Amino acid sequence: MTRFALTLEFDGTPFMGLQRQAHGPSVQQAVEEAVESVTGEQVTLHAAGRTDAGVHALAMRAHVDVAKTIAPFRLMEALNARLRLAGWPIAVLACDTKPDDWHARFSCTGRSYLYRIVNRRAPLTLDAGRAWLVKGPALDHEAMHRAAQALVGKHDFTTFRSKQCQADSPVKTLDRLTVRRQGHELLIETGARSFLHHQVRSMVGCLALVGLGHWREEQVAEALAARDRQALGHNAPPEGLYFVAASYAGE
Repeated sequence: MTRFALTLEFDGTPFMGLQRQAHGPSVQQAVEEAVESVTGEQVTLHAAGRTDAGVHALAMRAHVDVAKTIAPFRLMEALNARLRLAGWPIAVLACDTKPDDWHARFSCTGRSYLYRIVNRRAPLTLDAGRAWLVKGPALDHEAMHRAAQALVGKHDFTTFRSKQCQADSPVKTLDRLTVRRQGHELLIETGARSFLHHQVRSMVGCLALVGLGHWREEQVAEALAARDRQALGHNAPPEGLYFVAASYAGE
């Protein structure tokens, strides 16, 4: 068996999420079926992270184990052809081989996400389904950034954790959380070893309340300290969220 590491880019709009779902299409199912059509083998795709319905990825790392002898470049080209033929908005950006003890999820030492907010009155056209449109007055991105710093570090993120989260503990260490403006767009970037279910969307939703002037900057820290999901102000929609990158030792 050869372990192939894949780097995937995908538009999450038509999927119920990355992981296989009984009630709709998933990125995992689409890639696994593409691998089977190329190799004749049933495989399991393991990914660095799990994305919700509607969440996108710029460079999701994943792996599959294949018995067939095939060069990484040929596998990548064949998978892209099958995915394109099936009509799925998934692209394999890179493919290489890894040792058997390398695991896309368990060997990952860091994950980073980007959240895009478009702050304007006009509706989205090119970015429809790929950003959160926040109408009204200009968001105060500087206040959002200041408020965000209360979340950086090791904390109990129960307030920002989905009730469906399966993590053993709500304690996570957030390495960074920044907010910057680029024209009508706000870019919220964050990184950590791992995240709770809905953590990024929940943090962004509360920061948006600060930007709109509905929350004081200090309320983000107060919500964190409450360790109570009821203290959450807002959960940002999935379409603005992107899995950006996964980090591994030695890469």
